[in-house]
Amino acid sequence: MSWLVLLGISLLLFFLLVFLLTRFLGYMKREQNLQIESFRDSIIDKDNPVGLYGDELEKLKQQQNEAQRHLQEVISKIPVIQKDGRFQIDEEAIRQRRAAAQTNGTSATANDGTV
Repeated sequence: MSWLVLLGISLLLFFLLVFLLTRFLGYMKREQNLQIESFRDSIIDKDNPVGLYGDELEKLKQQQNEAQRHLQEVISKIPVIQKDGRFQIDEEAIRQRRAAAQTNGTSATANDGTV
C-alpha cells in the first residue's frame, strides 16, 4: 500500500512541475514576442551579406574582381601536366623556364624561385 502513496505523490509532483513549466514557457513566449523584428532586417542580401553601403560595397566587389583576375593570371602561368589522373606541377617545364631566364640575363626572376 505504501508504494501506491509514493506513486501518487510522485505523479502529483510530476504534473505540478509540468504545469509550472508550461506556464513559464507561455510567459517567456509572451515576453519575447513583445519585440517584433522588422522583416527587412531579417533579409540577407546574397551580394551584400555584411550590410555594406553603396560605395563600400562597390569598392569591395572591385577589389574581389581584381584579386580573382590576378589569381587566374598567376595560376595560368604555372605549367601543369596530368599524371595518373591528377594535375601536377610540371617541374621539367619550370627548370626549362629558369634556364631560359638565366641565359637571357634575367637571373633575378630565376633566383627568387618564382615562376
